[in-house]
Amino acid sequence: MASAREANVYMAKLAEQAERYEEMVEFMEKVAGAAAAGEELTVEERNLLSVAYKNVIGARRASWRIVSSIEQKEEGRGNHDHVAAIRAYRGRIEAELSSICAGILRLLEDRLIPAAAAADSKVFYLKMKGDYHRYLAEFRTGSERKDAAENTLTAYKAAQDISLAELAPTHPIRLGLALNFSVFYYEILNSPDRACSLAKQAFDEAIAELDTLGEESYKDSTLIMQLLRDNLTLWTSDMQDDGTDEIKEASKLDDEVILEAQLYHVPAT
Repeated sequence: MASAREANVYMAKLAEQAERYEEMVEFMEKVAGAAAAGEELTVEERNLLSVAYKNVIGARRASWRIVSSIEQKEEGRGNHDHVAAIRAYRGRIEAELSSICAGILRLLEDRLIPAAAAADSKVFYLKMKGDYHRYLAEFRTGSERKDAAENTLTAYKAAQDISLAELAPTHPIRLGLALNFSVFYYEILNSPDRACSLAKQAFDEAIAELDTLGEESYKDSTLIMQLLRDNLTLWTSDMQDDGTDEIKEASKLDDEVILEAQLYHVPAT
């Protein structure tokens, strides 16, 4: 008979197949809660947890972008009644975003990061911590945005220190960190030079060791390398053109959706 932990892992996979991601989060939180103090999640379990939260947060991030875009258009048209209604609706989405981020950040701080022993686990969870602080920085303003950005930078730098020392340049977690860290520099800190430098260095170092890449991580690693290269192309083009037309802005958002795609998908069995 399967243990409660194994049963929750199975139910999380089932929820994923059914695209019921809020329930997938609940099942994986039970898995994390069932782990003994100081016990790490398995690679499969941590990937399922990441997939669950990424989908739950991703839906709200997409909603926020759409509503914010409509709000800007209505402001431009002078439809003040609509703007007030949209702003209130956006506030509801932001409250959901804040709640989701608070949940995973609490789990990371209290259980997952302290229990992480292997280098890849430490980088995985610190990167995750940086990601969810970055999602807060996307919509917060003033001092709250500044705090979220500082927390993001601290987490990403801690992950980077470990990844550079202990993970191969072709390791998908190291590459994924470089990808998201470079997006942070570009989107949140408005530092395109730093973003391009970080992305290019990660790409070049991985290319130099591509022949050492194992078959098991080849697909993930080369996918992230392609995303790094796509972003470099997009960002250097933006820096040269310095345009802000709607078509280019839309393509940038589509590109961000792609680069935020879940790279550690675990299908149900």
